[in-house]
Amino acid sequence: MSRNAFDPTIEELPATLPIFPLSGVLLLPGGRLPLNIFEPRYLAMTRDALKGDRLIGMVQPRHGGEEDPNAMPEVYPLGCAGRITAFNETDDGRYLITLRGLCRFEIVEEIAMISGYRRVRADFSPYYDDFKEEADGAIDRRRLLDALRIYFKLQNIKADWKAIEGSPDGQLVTTLAMACPFEPSEKQALLESPTLAERGRVITALFEMAALGSKNGEARH
Repeated sequence: MSRNAFDPTIEELPATLPIFPLSGVLLLPGGRLPLNIFEPRYLAMTRDALKGDRLIGMVQPRHGGEEDPNAMPEVYPLGCAGRITAFNETDDGRYLITLRGLCRFEIVEEIAMISGYRRVRADFSPYYDDFKEEADGAIDRRRLLDALRIYFKLQNIKADWKAIEGSPDGQLVTTLAMACPFEPSEKQALLESPTLAERGRVITALFEMAALGSKNGEARH
């Protein structure tokens, strides 16, 4: 992951993080995630983050979304911290923010909430390599792009193939993993992939399984 001059160093990563549980939403190191913040607890979380280190931990609930606004769903123990790199206030009282993924973390334990939002003690140490740039060549790019073409055709997704083919491996895999409509468990599998090479294998397999499932469905008609 290329480092921004405003990003914290490994030594500056905090011991505690606010967490934002969102089902089916994936943040990866180096990725950019736009968010529309409107719930009072998350408005408070955003205000507090803007006053401090600007870091928010994105995690997924284990069993779907938070239908009850007062719910405290169990979350996966691995998330990704992102730094607020841009924000806008709307006239109707929302924040529109962009998070840039920094580093994954393991939840050690939950601690007392503030203003209704959840906080955790976070252990970043197993994922310090997220700060390193991975060189191209780690993924089977041809197989990935072949599977992607079939997947996009099945999903009726139009793409700028010139831009896709010109993207570095890390940017390509990160963008696809975050943007494509995979199931929450599949998104979590991508987050948990230890390296770019493994994440490339997982996402290629997801595209290929989607194509196979479509062909099997057509065969049954």
